[in-house]
Amino acid sequence: MFSTLASIDQIVPDSAPLRDQLLSSGVNIDFDLTFFAQMIIFSVLILVLRPLLFEPVLRIFEEREKRTDGARAEARTMQEKAGELLTKYEAELERVRVVAGAQRDEMRAEAAKVEAAILTEAREAAAKIVEDGRATIQEEVQSIHFDLKRKNDELARVIATRLLGRELS
Repeated sequence: MFSTLASIDQIVPDSAPLRDQLLSSGVNIDFDLTFFAQMIIFSVLILVLRPLLFEPVLRIFEEREKRTDGARAEARTMQEKAGELLTKYEAELERVRVVAGAQRDEMRAEAAKVEAAILTEAREAAAKIVEDGRATIQEEVQSIHFDLKRKNDELARVIATRLLGRELS
């Protein structure tokens, strides 16, 4: 501090009165009876306010902390339960999907069997219709052959008559 004041003398040549004033204006602390009276008042206030103000406020803070911790623990428990329920739900959903897939495959197989049976029956019916048609055609062909053989002579006579232009005997 003195070096700073000395440097002030170098900067400002007429600073001696200012320097003396700065050095003489120190802080003066007196310990008298008011200090002890203030200490007694402070101690009495602490003793009186502790059970009336500080402890109830601290209890309120502790209760609030307990409730907050309880709510956090309850929220954590609820989150864990929700996670477990979600896991169970997903497992059940997967099981249902597997069962539904198996049932769908079973129904497809059954439908394929029914389709094959219907197609086989339709093919057999179509084959029978074709066979019946062939038999009918064969019968008609034989009937026509028989009729043609029977009418063959007569038809030959008609053709010859027309070609020759006269009646054959």
